[in-house]
Amino acid sequence: MKERQRRHGITLVNSGEGKGKSSAAFGVVFRAAGWGMKVCVIQYIKGQWQTGEQRAAARFDNIEWHVLGDGFTWDTNNPEQDLSTSREIWAFSQQKILSAEFDLVVLDEINYCVSYGWISGEEIASFIRDHKPSWMHLILTGRGAPDELIAIADTATEMCPLKHAFEQGIQAEQGMEF
Repeated sequence: MKERQRRHGITLVNSGEGKGKSSAAFGVVFRAAGWGMKVCVIQYIKGQWQTGEQRAAARFDNIEWHVLGDGFTWDTNNPEQDLSTSREIWAFSQQKILSAEFDLVVLDEINYCVSYGWISGEEIASFIRDHKPSWMHLILTGRGAPDELIAIADTATEMCPLKHAFEQGIQAEQGMEF
């Protein structure tokens, strides 16, 4: 593994309406873990929904996984609670980044929090600019990535849907969507 002091930490934003934003990030999680890097995944929205990637990560001693959200926001009955939870997760994320303990940090679905107005894009971008260690890799996922995050990213990808099984009446399948 390349020494931290010689590494250029990449900030990557995965956004867009298509499938695969989190899946692409989790591919990088396992790639980094395979190289012995210490990884932290923080999920903002997923709630306590069990996923295959979380189960796989539990087999690695160098991946720390946190599912901290209240669940999918379109099901919410308490937007004030969603705002409060998102702010708490953002504070937790900042602590993990500032700890300099991890080579890669993934903020899964954080872009949704920006699009709902719970955290500002400028607040996140400013923190990354001012506080992310230069050697740390960082991935931010979710639809609606704000311009501020795209501007500070080294790489930004927009996933565009061409076709989705859901449109054919096929529900989320274990091993593919979770």
